[in-house]
Amino acid sequence: MHKTGVLIFAGALGVLAGCSATGHLSAAGGGTSPGVAPGSTTIPAQIADLVVTDQVRAQLVATGAALNSIPASEYTGLRPGETYYGYDPATKTYWAGAGLVPSPSSMRAQVAAQDDGAYVLFEQPDAGTWKAYDVGLAGMAGSPCPVAVPAGILQLWGWHPGGCQPPTL
Repeated sequence: MHKTGVLIFAGALGVLAGCSATGHLSAAGGGTSPGVAPGSTTIPAQIADLVVTDQVRAQLVATGAALNSIPASEYTGLRPGETYYGYDPATKTYWAGAGLVPSPSSMRAQVAAQDDGAYVLFEQPDAGTWKAYDVGLAGMAGSPCPVAVPAGILQLWGWHPGGCQPPTL
């Protein structure tokens, strides 16, 4: 299912079709993480910045929808520019962050994609299944992040240490 032997480095990802200038998932459907934030430390070479394939995109939508007991068909995809995906070999875990796009015809999905459900973190151990966490309100009014994302992944994505979501949200 995953090709862990292939490492794609953030510097080379800007040339991939479907990526925007920052490397975020674009409306065209490609996707990568944006890379290291200015002033941050070096990312361990083993941390991999991965492209969001159609298969991974479908898995993330299905897992995020299941978190709210809503069929995946009530979502149309992942929000462009807010999707991150990487692999940490130290923990043998894939990590992703994304906002789900609710279908305009689904009031349930539209409500679920607000507030705490406005952003979702995902983790998947090697040979395991994806697990999702609503983190849209994490960090507000003292609410903690429900999962600890490895520091190398946070650096790769340019997120704040201990963060649960992109700094632009």
